[in-house]
Amino acid sequence: MKLIAPFLRLRARVQHKYGLRATPDSAGANAYEKLGSVLGNSRTMWRIWGLLPIIQWLISLERSPPATRTLLTIERLQGWSMLAYYPLEHLYFLLSHNIIPSTITSPLSFFSSSKTAKKLRLNANKISLWSTRFWALYVFLHFAHLVEDRKLLIQRHKALKMSKGGAGLTKEEKKEMGERWDAFWSEVVINLGYLPLTIHWSLEKGLFKNDVWVGLFGLVAAVTSFRTGWRATALPPPPPTPPAAAEEKKEESSPSAPGYEL
Repeated sequence: MKLIAPFLRLRARVQHKYGLRATPDSAGANAYEKLGSVLGNSRTMWRIWGLLPIIQWLISLERSPPATRTLLTIERLQGWSMLAYYPLEHLYFLLSHNIIPSTITSPLSFFSSSKTAKKLRLNANKISLWSTRFWALYVFLHFAHLVEDRKLLIQRHKALKMSKGGAGLTKEEKKEMGERWDAFWSEVVINLGYLPLTIHWSLEKGLFKNDVWVGLFGLVAAVTSFRTGWRATALPPPPPTPPAAAEEKKEESSPSAPGYEL
């Protein structure tokens, strides 16, 4: 929506300049912005339960730790950053929509008399900044996670080749490694899309002067994420016919079959 609205406004100004339009305003752009705001609010409302999967993830992380100690440390920090991000985001959302009051009684005042009770003023903008900063921390940590993932993928590829005495990989192994590398690079693109957004929303004055950049980076992350989900839920190909299966087996046993190269 953030990409469509500026385009419609630009088109309206150009048409007005050349006498094709009575005013430079675009009702369609305003409508798209309102729709984008509604969709944004609905996504935030949907994430109101996002803290529960994070808690489940942290519990499962201790029961079934990842392959390396470094990955365990990174994922722990990522989980803790989300434990801070979600409550702050929810608090900001409720404050910005006047659902809860911006002034509350200090928790410490419960141990004192009501006459000396202190009031705390909640600043929605500052809460939003800190919420996004914890998200930015998660994104930066994910780059460190991707570095470790790349090392493990390279080790996996070398281990497969060594298990065959340096011979080429089978078709199934090539497919497995191809899918792993595809998932890896998809995560890289998604993270690169989120990185400038988290920096932009973590700064008081922002990083971009034009919201088109926000829409563009968000679109890159969203499309790549959709592609990853689409591929992950795709149905497996049908099994080959007996003659085709025999031909594939013959090709895999050939010593001249090329191996998977990084």
